Amino acid sequence: MDIHGISFLLYNTFLIPVTFFSFVYYIVALRSILSKEENEDFDGGGIDWPQVTIQIPTFNEPVAIRCAKSCLNFDYPKEKFDIIIGDDSTDERVSKAIDDFAKRNRGKVTVTRRGHNRGFKAGNLNHMLKFSRGEIIVIFDSDFIAPRNFLKRIVKPFVKDKKVGCVQAEWDFLNENTNYISKLSSTLLMFYYSLIVPINKRLGVPFLFGSGEAVRKDLILELGGWQEGSLTEDTEFSLRIFKEGYKIVYLNDVKVKGEVPYTLKGLMSQQRRWAYGNTRAFLEHSRDILLGRLSLLQKMMVAYTTSIGYLSNFFLLLFLITGIVYFFSQPSAPIDIGRFISKTSEIFLMTSGFLLGGVVALSKKNKSEILFSSLVSVLTVGFLVSFSVSVGFFKAIFGKKMVWSAINKQGNFDFIPQKSDGGYK
Repeated sequence: MDIHGISFLLYNTFLIPVTFFSFVYYIVALRSILSKEENEDFDGGGIDWPQVTIQIPTFNEPVAIRCAKSCLNFDYPKEKFDIIIGDDSTDERVSKAIDDFAKRNRGKVTVTRRGHNRGFKAGNLNHMLKFSRGEIIVIFDSDFIAPRNFLKRIVKPFVKDKKVGCVQAEWDFLNENTNYISKLSSTLLMFYYSLIVPINKRLGVPFLFGSGEAVRKDLILELGGWQEGSLTEDTEFSLRIFKEGYKIVYLNDVKVKGEVPYTLKGLMSQQRRWAYGNTRAFLEHSRDILLGRLSLLQKMMVAYTTSIGYLSNFFLLLFLITGIVYFFSQPSAPIDIGRFISKTSEIFLMTSGFLLGGVVALSKKNKSEILFSSLVSVLTVGFLVSFSVSVGFFKAIFGKKMVWSAINKQGNFDFIPQKSDGGYK
């Protein structure tokens, strides 16, 4: 069998799982179109607000100062919250800028340091916990900012329901319009927030995102802290929450803004790390999750969100590659235009669930204006991103090691010129 025949065989083989995932996204997109997001009622009157500690872990990221400034403006009782910047920086300029800021806000902002970066972000969070006075811990990645009423909104579910262990706000973006890469980065996240998260929320298994989240301090201690060395400590902790039967509340109408990767290297690194970390977390807890207290639908969505869903990238990538090889390796012959159009239309309908999902996601978030640029990015650098995701997934499956790779933030340049990448995100 020549290369044309082999590519034809593989193309049709990969068409099967691609069609399956496309059908899944057709269903998910249709559900999103027909459903309405439910917002949480908010009335902050007459509440005895609990003590809160805001943790901002950072690694060579002066943009953490911007995050802390945003937190200082919260309309929460001033005596009821404090801010800790966990500075793992190796750049003395960054540490000095953070120290100067803390001195100007003495009594509200403190700085903790470990002198190393072991355990990555999770290790930093565990270290800050030793100095945290609040009964509720709120965590921000350094590039995030939040609206003035954020703290009251995210704390109220804890006051209303003692069974609530964690609360997660929705993410929005500060730099989505920087370039084609940032538009693709934000589109991928909006796809997740618009199509997958609402289902997880409805089923009672929404995940933490790692920023814009709040957790009861007692619960963190009860479950043994954050898993140091995990590349996605938020997902790993969420799985432990599900196993133990605690409740995570997702607030889709409370939004925090952060940066998305704006370079191809940054986007590939982020997506590879997420695929690896999420898959490793699921594999570690898979027995307890699949045999535990969750319902069948909950188990299916947890597995899909943390691992199985990444296979769609792998199969779609192979489907496109083998399709291209098949098309260009066919013997020279007159093209039957009618048959070509008919077959292409058939394949398009079978596989365009991914495209429909993206269109619906952007429409739901009122971001339709970036559809064209996102589509261009998907059809070009999207191949490399899918490859990176697949590498992360299969490294996790086969137990290969992966270290935390830093992603630079545009906001860092507002404080100190950056010579190298830094950051936890």
